[in-house]
Amino acid sequence: MLTFASCKHDPLTELVPMDEGGGTGGTDTLTFTDDPCDPDSIYFLNQVLPFLSSSCAQPGCHDPGTAEDGVVLNSWSAIISTADVEAFDPLDSDLYQVLIDNDPDDRMPPSGEAPLSDEEIQMIFDWISQGAQDNSCTACDTSSVTFSSVIQPLIELKCQGCHSGAEPSAGLSLMSYSDIRNTALSGILMSSIQGTDGYVLMPYNSSPLPDCQIDQIQDWIDAGAPND
Repeated sequence: MLTFASCKHDPLTELVPMDEGGGTGGTDTLTFTDDPCDPDSIYFLNQVLPFLSSSCAQPGCHDPGTAEDGVVLNSWSAIISTADVEAFDPLDSDLYQVLIDNDPDDRMPPSGEAPLSDEEIQMIFDWISQGAQDNSCTACDTSSVTFSSVIQPLIELKCQGCHSGAEPSAGLSLMSYSDIRNTALSGILMSSIQGTDGYVLMPYNSSPLPDCQIDQIQDWIDAGAPND
Protein backbone atom coordinates (compact mmCIF):
# COMPACT_ATOMS: atom_id res chain seq x y z
CA MET A 1 0.00 0.00 0.00
CA LEU A 2 1.32 3.40 -0.97
CA THR A 3 1.32 5.97 1.82
CA PHE A 4 2.20 9.63 1.83
CA ALA A 5 1.90 12.44 4.33
CA SER A 6 1.35 16.15 4.48
CA CYS A 7 4.52 17.67 5.90
CA LYS A 8 5.99 20.91 7.15
CA HIS A 9 9.10 22.71 5.90
CA ASP A 10 11.77 24.52 7.88
CA PRO A 11 11.60 28.17 8.99
CA LEU A 12 11.19 30.61 6.12
CA THR A 13 14.56 32.26 6.67
CA GLU A 14 16.68 29.10 6.64
CA LEU A 15 18.22 29.04 3.20
CA VAL A 16 18.11 25.81 1.18
CA PRO A 17 20.60 24.53 -1.41
CA MET A 18 19.96 25.50 -5.00
CA ASP A 19 20.72 23.33 -7.99
CA GLU A 20 22.59 24.54 -11.04
CA GLY A 21 19.32 25.51 -12.71
CA GLY A 22 18.34 27.82 -9.88
CA GLY A 23 15.65 25.61 -8.33
CA THR A 24 15.64 23.65 -5.11
CA GLY A 25 17.59 20.44 -5.27
CA GLY A 26 16.00 17.21 -6.42
CA THR A 27 13.33 18.48 -8.81
CA ASP A 28 13.10 18.30 -12.56
CA THR A 29 13.77 21.41 -14.63
CA LEU A 30 10.22 22.44 -15.47
CA THR A 31 9.08 25.01 -18.00
CA PHE A 32 5.76 26.21 -19.32
CA THR A 33 4.81 25.54 -22.92
CA ASP A 34 3.38 28.23 -25.18
CA ASP A 35 0.11 26.31 -25.50
CA PRO A 36 -2.99 28.00 -24.06
CA CYS A 37 -4.84 26.16 -21.31
CA ASP A 38 -7.74 23.93 -22.26
CA PRO A 39 -10.41 24.19 -19.52
CA ASP A 40 -11.23 20.50 -19.97
CA SER A 41 -7.63 19.36 -19.42
CA ILE A 42 -5.59 18.90 -16.26
CA TYR A 43 -2.02 20.18 -16.52
CA PHE A 44 0.61 18.52 -14.33
CA LEU A 45 2.92 21.51 -13.90
CA ASN A 46 0.16 24.09 -13.44
CA GLN A 47 -2.28 22.15 -11.29
CA VAL A 48 -1.02 18.83 -9.90
CA LEU A 49 2.63 19.32 -8.94
CA PRO A 50 2.10 22.48 -6.83
CA PHE A 51 -0.15 20.91 -4.21
CA LEU A 52 1.71 17.57 -4.18
CA SER A 53 4.94 19.49 -3.59
CA SER A 54 3.52 21.60 -0.77
CA SER A 55 1.51 18.82 0.88
CA CYS A 56 3.67 15.75 0.38
CA ALA A 57 7.17 16.27 -1.08
CA GLN A 58 8.66 17.76 2.08
CA PRO A 59 11.61 16.69 4.26
CA GLY A 60 10.63 13.73 6.42
CA CYS A 61 8.01 12.56 3.94
CA HIS A 62 8.20 12.17 0.17
CA ASP A 63 11.14 14.36 -0.83
CA PRO A 64 14.13 12.65 -2.51
CA GLY A 65 16.13 12.60 0.73
CA THR A 66 13.49 10.77 2.78
CA ALA A 67 11.44 8.88 0.17
CA GLU A 68 9.11 7.37 2.78
CA ASP A 69 7.96 3.91 1.65
CA GLY A 70 10.09 4.43 -1.47
CA VAL A 71 7.76 7.13 -2.76
CA VAL A 72 9.02 10.50 -4.08
CA LEU A 73 6.46 13.11 -5.13
CA ASN A 74 8.51 16.13 -6.21
CA SER A 75 8.58 15.64 -9.98
CA TRP A 76 6.67 13.93 -12.77
CA SER A 77 9.36 11.29 -13.35
CA ALA A 78 9.56 10.45 -9.64
CA ILE A 79 5.78 10.23 -9.27
CA ILE A 80 5.42 7.95 -12.27
CA SER A 81 8.27 5.67 -11.20
CA THR A 82 7.50 5.40 -7.46
CA ALA A 83 3.82 6.16 -6.79
CA ASP A 84 2.20 3.30 -8.73
CA VAL A 85 0.37 5.45 -11.25
CA GLU A 86 -1.52 3.56 -13.98
CA ALA A 87 -2.14 6.03 -16.80
CA PHE A 88 -5.84 6.27 -17.76
CA ASP A 89 -6.82 4.12 -14.74
CA PRO A 90 -7.04 6.08 -11.47
CA LEU A 91 -8.95 3.29 -9.71
CA ASP A 92 -5.89 1.06 -10.16
CA SER A 93 -3.43 3.77 -9.11
CA ASP A 94 -2.23 3.88 -5.50
CA LEU A 95 -1.61 7.62 -5.80
CA TYR A 96 -5.37 8.09 -6.09
CA GLN A 97 -6.56 5.17 -3.97
CA VAL A 98 -4.84 6.35 -0.78
CA LEU A 99 -6.79 9.62 -1.01
CA ILE A 100 -10.18 7.91 -0.84
CA ASP A 101 -9.44 4.83 1.31
CA ASN A 102 -12.32 4.06 3.70
CA ASP A 103 -9.91 3.10 6.47
CA PRO A 104 -8.76 6.30 8.20
CA ASP A 105 -5.51 4.53 9.16
CA ASP A 106 -4.69 4.03 5.48
CA ARG A 107 -6.10 7.25 4.05
CA MET A 108 -3.65 9.98 3.14
CA PRO A 109 -2.68 12.56 4.21
CA PRO A 110 -2.85 10.99 7.69
CA SER A 111 -5.08 12.15 10.53
CA GLY A 112 -3.82 15.38 12.04
CA GLU A 113 -2.47 16.74 8.76
CA ALA A 114 -4.29 19.12 6.43
CA PRO A 115 -6.32 16.96 4.03
CA LEU A 116 -6.42 17.50 0.30
CA SER A 117 -9.57 19.25 -0.85
CA ASP A 118 -12.26 17.48 -2.85
CA GLU A 119 -11.15 19.56 -5.84
CA GLU A 120 -7.54 18.41 -5.48
CA ILE A 121 -8.55 14.76 -5.16
CA GLN A 122 -10.75 15.12 -8.25
CA MET A 123 -7.83 16.75 -10.04
CA ILE A 124 -5.63 13.70 -9.35
CA PHE A 125 -8.41 11.45 -10.66
CA ASP A 126 -8.86 13.51 -13.83
CA TRP A 127 -5.10 13.87 -14.44
CA ILE A 128 -4.60 10.11 -14.29
CA SER A 129 -7.75 9.52 -16.38
CA GLN A 130 -6.29 11.79 -19.05
CA GLY A 131 -3.08 9.78 -19.21
CA ALA A 132 -1.00 11.20 -16.31
CA GLN A 133 0.88 13.40 -18.76
CA ASP A 134 3.92 15.58 -18.06
CA ASN A 135 2.17 18.63 -19.48
CA SER A 136 1.79 22.35 -18.86
CA CYS A 137 0.21 25.42 -20.40
CA THR A 138 0.34 29.20 -20.29
CA ALA A 139 -2.38 30.83 -18.19
CA CYS A 140 -1.51 34.18 -16.71
CA ASP A 141 -3.11 37.60 -17.14
CA THR A 142 -1.93 40.71 -15.29
CA SER A 143 -4.62 43.00 -16.73
CA SER A 144 -7.24 42.28 -14.06
CA VAL A 145 -5.89 40.83 -10.81
CA THR A 146 -8.31 40.40 -7.91
CA PHE A 147 -7.98 38.50 -4.66
CA SER A 148 -10.93 36.19 -5.34
CA SER A 149 -10.09 35.31 -8.94
CA VAL A 150 -6.28 35.22 -8.90
CA ILE A 151 -4.53 35.59 -5.54
CA GLN A 152 -6.64 33.29 -3.36
CA PRO A 153 -6.66 30.36 -5.85
CA LEU A 154 -2.90 30.77 -6.35
CA ILE A 155 -2.21 30.70 -2.60
CA GLU A 156 -4.55 27.74 -2.13
CA LEU A 157 -2.81 25.76 -4.86
CA LYS A 158 0.81 26.52 -4.10
CA CYS A 159 1.04 27.53 -0.44
CA GLN A 160 -1.71 26.16 1.76
CA GLY A 161 -0.40 22.60 1.67
CA CYS A 162 2.27 23.80 4.13
CA HIS A 163 0.76 26.96 5.57
CA SER A 164 -2.50 25.65 7.02
CA GLY A 165 -3.81 23.61 9.92
CA ALA A 166 -3.10 23.85 13.63
CA GLU A 167 0.67 23.89 13.14
CA PRO A 168 1.44 25.65 9.84
CA SER A 169 5.01 25.58 8.54
CA ALA A 170 7.25 28.26 10.04
CA GLY A 171 4.28 29.31 12.17
CA LEU A 172 2.81 31.11 9.16
CA SER A 173 -0.82 30.49 8.23
CA LEU A 174 -2.13 31.53 4.83
CA MET A 175 -5.68 30.27 5.25
CA SER A 176 -7.67 33.49 5.51
CA TYR A 177 -7.74 36.76 3.62
CA SER A 178 -6.36 38.59 6.66
CA ASP A 179 -3.48 36.08 6.96
CA ILE A 180 -2.56 36.53 3.31
CA ARG A 181 -2.96 40.32 3.39
CA ASN A 182 -0.82 40.75 6.50
CA THR A 183 1.91 38.52 5.07
CA ALA A 184 1.79 40.40 1.77
CA LEU A 185 1.92 43.89 3.25
CA SER A 186 4.74 42.91 5.63
CA GLY A 187 6.95 42.05 2.65
CA ILE A 188 7.32 38.41 3.68
CA LEU A 189 5.23 37.05 0.78
CA MET A 190 7.24 38.70 -1.99
CA SER A 191 10.58 37.99 -0.29
CA SER A 192 9.61 34.31 -0.01
CA ILE A 193 8.42 33.80 -3.57
CA GLN A 194 11.54 35.56 -4.88
CA GLY A 195 14.00 34.04 -2.42
CA THR A 196 15.34 37.44 -1.32
CA ASP A 197 16.18 39.16 1.98
CA GLY A 198 17.34 35.88 3.53
CA TYR A 199 14.08 34.01 2.90
CA VAL A 200 13.83 30.49 1.50
CA LEU A 201 12.58 30.43 -2.08
CA MET A 202 8.93 29.40 -2.10
CA PRO A 203 7.02 27.27 -2.98
CA TYR A 204 9.30 25.00 -0.97
CA ASN A 205 10.97 22.08 -2.73
CA SER A 206 9.25 22.96 -5.99
CA SER A 207 9.81 25.08 -9.08
CA PRO A 208 9.62 28.87 -8.53
CA LEU A 209 6.50 30.75 -9.51
CA PRO A 210 6.54 31.98 -13.12
CA ASP A 211 7.39 35.66 -13.52
CA CYS A 212 3.83 36.45 -14.57
CA GLN A 213 2.35 35.06 -11.35
CA ILE A 214 4.92 37.01 -9.31
CA ASP A 215 3.84 40.11 -11.22
CA GLN A 216 0.20 39.35 -10.42
CA ILE A 217 0.94 39.18 -6.70
CA GLN A 218 3.01 42.37 -6.83
CA ASP A 219 0.24 44.21 -8.68
CA TRP A 220 -2.28 43.15 -6.03
CA ILE A 221 0.04 44.27 -3.22
CA ASP A 222 0.72 47.59 -4.97
CA ALA A 223 -3.05 48.15 -5.06
CA GLY A 224 -3.17 47.76 -1.27
CA ALA A 225 -3.94 44.01 -1.17
CA PRO A 226 -7.73 44.55 -1.38
CA ASN A 227 -10.31 41.86 -0.60
CA ASP A 228 -11.88 42.08 -4.06
